[in-house]
Amino acid sequence: MGATWPVARRHSGVGIASFVVGCVGGAMLLMLFVVAGILENATPGGMDEESVEAVLVGLFLFVFLLLQLGAAVLGLVGLFQRDRRRLFAGLGLAISVGSIVMAVFALVVGMVVS
Repeated sequence: MGATWPVARRHSGVGIASFVVGCVGGAMLLMLFVVAGILENATPGGMDEESVEAVLVGLFLFVFLLLQLGAAVLGLVGLFQRDRRRLFAGLGLAISVGSIVMAVFALVVGMVVS
C-alpha cells in the first residue's frame, strides 16, 4: 500500500469569526475616534458633554468595546479547540485586545489632558 498522509487540520470557525469581528470592531473604533475628534474641533469651545452627539459617541464607544470583548472571548475559545488551526483565533485575540487597550489608553489620556 501507499503512504498515508496526515489529515490537514482546518481553520477554526470560531477563530475566523474572532478575526473578522476583531477587524471590523477595530476599524469602527478607529472611525469613531476620528469622528469624535472632528466633532470636537468643529465646535467652538469644544463639544458639549450633554449634547446628542457626545451621548451617541459614548454609546457607540461602549458598543464597539463590547464587540471587541466578544471577539476576544471568541479568540480564546478558538485557541482551545482541538484539531483545529489556531492562526485566526490568535490574530483575532491580538487585534481585539490591542484595540481595547488602545481605546482605554486614548480615553485615559483624554481625561488627563482635559
